[in-house]
Amino acid sequence: MSRIKQVMHQGYSPRNRVELVRGGKPFFERLEEMIRNCTHSLHLQFYIFESDATGDRTIEALKAAATRGVQVFLHLDAYASSGLDNRRIAEMRANGIQIKWFEPLLRSTHFYVGRRLHHKIVVADGVKMLIGGLNICDRYNDLPGSPAWLDLAAYLEGETAYLAYHQCRTLWGEQELPSRIHWTSIDAFCDQILSTQRIDCRLRYNDWVRQKRQITRSYLEQFQQAEKEILICCSYFLPGPLLRQKLAQALKRNVRVRVILTGISDVPFAKSAERYLYRWMLNRGIEIYEYQSNVLHAKVSTIDDRWTTIGSYNLNEVSALASLEANLDVRDRDFAISTRLLLDQIIQKDCRSIKLEEIKHRYGLFSRLGQRLSYYLIHAILWLFTFYFRQE
Repeated sequence: MSRIKQVMHQGYSPRNRVELVRGGKPFFERLEEMIRNCTHSLHLQFYIFESDATGDRTIEALKAAATRGVQVFLHLDAYASSGLDNRRIAEMRANGIQIKWFEPLLRSTHFYVGRRLHHKIVVADGVKMLIGGLNICDRYNDLPGSPAWLDLAAYLEGETAYLAYHQCRTLWGEQELPSRIHWTSIDAFCDQILSTQRIDCRLRYNDWVRQKRQITRSYLEQFQQAEKEILICCSYFLPGPLLRQKLAQALKRNVRVRVILTGISDVPFAKSAERYLYRWMLNRGIEIYEYQSNVLHAKVSTIDDRWTTIGSYNLNEVSALASLEANLDVRDRDFAISTRLLLDQIIQKDCRSIKLEEIKHRYGLFSRLGQRLSYYLIHAILWLFTFYFRQE
């Protein structure tokens, strides 16, 4: 059995170093460092890539890498990245960067309205990976007079990055790519990671069409196993019935459940639907905190100071049933504590606690009807667009 298959079978791989990365300037500095230091190949998968200041800076870094002989593969969602300037696309291709669009709308072999490449992954040389919720454009970066949306990512070096490399090649199409980085070089790199630095990690994917629901299963398992606290930071929080059931069961076991949500939303319709669930949450004892400083776009959860997940997956049925999602699960106490402490700091500094009395006073009959309508419209659209594949 190959090492890839062994690690996939065992789930968690121990030979990794992992670091939590704050969005904005720290994220893009780390991204540029990865591109600058790359020697063999770069695989990038993004939902949104725009031709603004941040996108142009990233393009220049990728062009420089390709010029010095690095193989660069840029895999983008054809719908969300459709605004990428054609002139910049031509420049990249002229410099040797290979660009592929994920299933253009209405022209997909597996036609599926709403099925999009929602990954945010960078893999360098098969051993370094950046994964989180950030896209490549200005609103995710810290610019003069314009702070970034709140987001988080994880930087990883080690064996799990090689699994991400394998996944990037598979999604691109293995037959269209040059030969794979040989495992012996990856193995030698991983052996250099000190035992005191090693952290158990695993990649998890959701793709309903391919019958993958790994991230959803991770959440269900962890909610069921939680003993003390569940802390969720999510940009579009609309969990399905089964996830809500597991949360309710955790609350009955006296598990503390806190949810950090955005107060300023880039998708008002989704926020209206999300607020429809506020009463359900507050009546059961879930603590709600709305982030006030900017738009919250992070997708991270940590449980009992022992387990953390971070990536592109939102706790809603769009992520569960429509998009391709990728998360990193980290099974490590120190990483979980550092994540919790950062989220605690965000709650204390930038959030407002939402109380049931405020909801009753603030949202009258017509507001509640609008929220209810938004909630059920989202579910109706998803039901219609995924009906065929739910029969397979």
